[in-house]
Amino acid sequence: MSNKESFFINRLKSIGYAFKGAVYLIKTESSIKIQVFCAIAVTIAGFYFDISRTEWLFQIAFIGLVMSLEGMNTAIEYISDFIHPDRHETIGKIKDIAAGAVFIAAISAAVAALVIYLPKIF
Repeated sequence: MSNKESFFINRLKSIGYAFKGAVYLIKTESSIKIQVFCAIAVTIAGFYFDISRTEWLFQIAFIGLVMSLEGMNTAIEYISDFIHPDRHETIGKIKDIAAGAVFIAAISAAVAALVIYLPKIF
């Protein structure tokens, strides 16, 4: 018999590692803290304005997109700094592109929030 762990045990461990990474991200990165605050704010607004299921789906998807990209951006920054700790033009471009992806998602999320909430406010 093999000492290899079961598929189920490996999935549970993977979930644990992912949770640990998410907690580390939220504890250490100021930008994700701002995004968590925004996510909480629009969630409260969603309940207050009684948004539709479709609006909830868009809101949840954008929250997930922005926060996931922020995690990827942070990972890219960490690995870039690990590979080349000194200032390097190409590493700088890589970091800028990753940050730009988060920026595009955040602007898209903000526009979606305006589409959802402006008609309810005015």
